[in-house]
Amino acid sequence: MEKIKQHFLRASMLEKIIYVNIIVFVVEMLISSFTGLYKNQLNFIDEWFALSSSLDDYITKPWSIISYGFLHADFLHILFNCISLYIFGRLFIEYFTQKQLLNFYLLGTIFGGFLFLIAMNTFPVFQGRNHILVGASAGIYAIMVGIATYIPNYELRIPLINIYLKVWYLVAFFIVMNLISLSAANGGGHFAHLGGALFGFLYVSQASNKELDIFKNISKWFKRDKKNLKTVYKSDNPKPRKKDTLRNKSENQQKIDEILDKIGKSGYDALTKEEKEFLFKQGNPK
Repeated sequence: MEKIKQHFLRASMLEKIIYVNIIVFVVEMLISSFTGLYKNQLNFIDEWFALSSSLDDYITKPWSIISYGFLHADFLHILFNCISLYIFGRLFIEYFTQKQLLNFYLLGTIFGGFLFLIAMNTFPVFQGRNHILVGASAGIYAIMVGIATYIPNYELRIPLINIYLKVWYLVAFFIVMNLISLSAANGGGHFAHLGGALFGFLYVSQASNKELDIFKNISKWFKRDKKNLKTVYKSDNPKPRKKDTLRNKSENQQKIDEILDKIGKSGYDALTKEEKEFLFKQGNPK
């Protein structure tokens, strides 16, 4: 048990999110097995932590706007979500921080939950019965769309079939599939997916476009700290003149921008050894 605990503590944020989802799923399935003996009575985890479409239920269980993102309906549900989270999560942390991965996951879950509640209580097709929302998909869509917005032309290898697709092609396909399924049986889930996707797009767009004010308040919840945008002047000489410091930062920032443009067009692997070393030094000043 101690080894498992130490492994969890040393794991990356991506691995921790996946582990938590798996642990919660196992506990949920064990409880469901016993409650099933009582004529399919809803187990207390789903009852207290899944997000209900009823606004009265949500008011009494406000934590469910986040907790539903760690519950899953069945094995295939969690399997597909964990695979998607692993693929896009690994790509995400190449350009963003571990903390931002968690923030995207949690805030994407919240956005998805709110869009679910709005849709369930607005459109007549969903009214008349209570709907329950579970799944990590909204948080995953925030990560997917966030990284696709940041590096749209990055080519991602698709396992098994071994082909490369631009990441925005793949994400656009998922978004379209959700849009054409909004009135289906799982329409509420598709609205949640789109809510998470909206968060990912708005945050990354706002972070690179100062004219977008709609997301200013939420962006303050966690400071945008992309690895490659910090430049520090270091010298053994006396404090440099202000003009020299500004000139040095300007030249470094111009080179950083050129490298980031190259990454956006051709991916990180297209950088030369010198460019990678320069980018690493700028993001990790001594």
